[in-house]
Amino acid sequence: MPSEDGNTVGASLQMRQAMIFAAGLGTRLKPLTDTMPKALVRVGGQPLLWHVIQKLKSAGYERIVINVHHFAQQIVDYLAANDNFGLDIRISDETAGLLETGGGIKKALPLFDQESPVLIHNVDILSNMDLKNFLELAESTAATDAAVDALLLVSKRQTKRYLQFDDEMQLCGWKNIETCEVRGDEGRSLAFSGIHMISPQTFSLFAGMPDRFGIIDFYLKYCRQCTFLGYEQKNLRLLDVGKLDTLEQAEVFIETNSHNKP
Repeated sequence: MPSEDGNTVGASLQMRQAMIFAAGLGTRLKPLTDTMPKALVRVGGQPLLWHVIQKLKSAGYERIVINVHHFAQQIVDYLAANDNFGLDIRISDETAGLLETGGGIKKALPLFDQESPVLIHNVDILSNMDLKNFLELAESTAATDAAVDALLLVSKRQTKRYLQFDDEMQLCGWKNIETCEVRGDEGRSLAFSGIHMISPQTFSLFAGMPDRFGIIDFYLKYCRQCTFLGYEQKNLRLLDVGKLDTLEQAEVFIETNSHNKP
C-alpha cells in the first residue's frame, strides 16, 4: 500500500479535484465482492471505477482522491497498471476501518488543494450529469459575494429518505418517509444523488465532527449557518449500481448514455 501524501501542490485557485468513494464492502453485490472491491466490478466491459474516472477526466478534473478499504490493494494495483490514467490520483487509506462518507472526506482533506472546491462522487453511481457543467456552476457561485458552501445534486425520484429544501433551495432538513423521522425542518423533498461539491471554506468545519460519520450528519449540523444549496437537474437519469439485479440495467444505461463512454 503506498504511503499517503498529505502535501498539496501549489495550484490555481480553481484546481479541478474530486473524491471517489470506493471503500465500501459492496455486500449487496455478493458473491462478486467476495473476491474483489465493488469499484472493480465490471459494467460494459470496464470496472465501475473506470467509468467514474473517465467521466471526471473528460470534464477536466486534474486530481482525484480515492478512498479504499475492501480489497484495497486491488484498487491500488489497478490504478498503477493504468498509470493513474494520466491524472494526479491519490489514495486515502481506510484499511484500518471504514469511516463512512463524512469521515472519509475528513480524512482525505489534507490530500486536496486547500483553495479549491472538491467534487464528491460515489463509485457505484452512473448518471447523465454533465460534471463539467456542475463544476462551472459551483465555481460561478463561489465567485459571488454570497458564496455557496456546498452544492448537492438532487432530483425528483422515489426513495425512502429525502433531503428537505426551502423556497431558495437551501438545505433545511431530512425526512425518512417509511419511519416518518424528521431531522431539522420539513420543506420540498428531493432525493440526493451522491454527487456533491464542497467549497474550501467548509473544510475547517470537519474538525468539529467525529472521525466516523455520514456526510448528511455534517450537512444537517451546519445547514443553519452555511449555504448548502440543492441543484435540481432536470431530466437527470441516475442509476445506483448497488445490487446484482442492477448490473444488467447498468449495461443498458451505459449504452444509452454515450457521455459515460470515453
